[in-house]
Amino acid sequence: MLDTGETQETLLEVNNIEVIYNHVILVLKGVSLSVPKGGITALLGGNGAGKSTTLKAISNLLRSERGDVTKGTIEYRGESITDLNPAALVKRGVIQVMEGRHCFEHLTVEDNLMTGAYTRKDGKGAVAADLEMVYDYFPRLRERRKSQAGYTSGGEQQMIAIGRALMSKPETVLLDEPSMGLAPQLVTEIFEIVKGLNEKEGVSFLLAEQNTNVALKYAHHGYILESGRVVMEGVASELRENPDVKEFYLGMSEDGRKSFRDVRSYRRRKRWLS
Repeated sequence: MLDTGETQETLLEVNNIEVIYNHVILVLKGVSLSVPKGGITALLGGNGAGKSTTLKAISNLLRSERGDVTKGTIEYRGESITDLNPAALVKRGVIQVMEGRHCFEHLTVEDNLMTGAYTRKDGKGAVAADLEMVYDYFPRLRERRKSQAGYTSGGEQQMIAIGRALMSKPETVLLDEPSMGLAPQLVTEIFEIVKGLNEKEGVSFLLAEQNTNVALKYAHHGYILESGRVVMEGVASELRENPDVKEFYLGMSEDGRKSFRDVRSYRRRKRWLS
């Protein structure tokens, strides 16, 4: 659980990074953020704002998509991780759950979960204990443990993806769009599990999410991205009460509910960047 004292430790520090795809397309423009130990940090913004690119820059998955961090620094526990491959990052305790609930469709649910423990060296007993822990958080996966993953529902596949990441015994999880395509009840269930993992297991989260309302309900701190820049940041409870956030991302204004499409983009940018 997040320590709100002055000695709060920073795990992940992203400082003024710039990301370019195909040597010409500038996607991130001076993005900075930090993730404290024991915290849930939300990275918010609309589709195309740069949320997934930020996570991939941290987890070093950009190069597979012809993207590069061309400026700035990314540090974990005070050490640069820019040149580490994703497998080395997992050993450091950082793992990404990709957008889209990727799983091995022809493997069983349990086999999918066990692939997450591939890099571990702490023995079968410890792995078995963590598998039970995952099943305690995701009882539905225990029920479906022998089913082929490809025949499970979208919500169950999201649970598999998160559970597989937990099997690597991470300190920090980068969670990309966990609510995408899920019914509201399932979204709440997933976020309640994230909250439980944070508070009871001490797992820190950086989650990219378009559902601003639910993300700010569960996060401790938030950053709002627009067009590859951080345009606002703050304590999650304060962001939820911010008039601009209410109007443009929570669909509310002083005049009641308002569609984001009904407001000109330049008004939003003028206020946030002024």
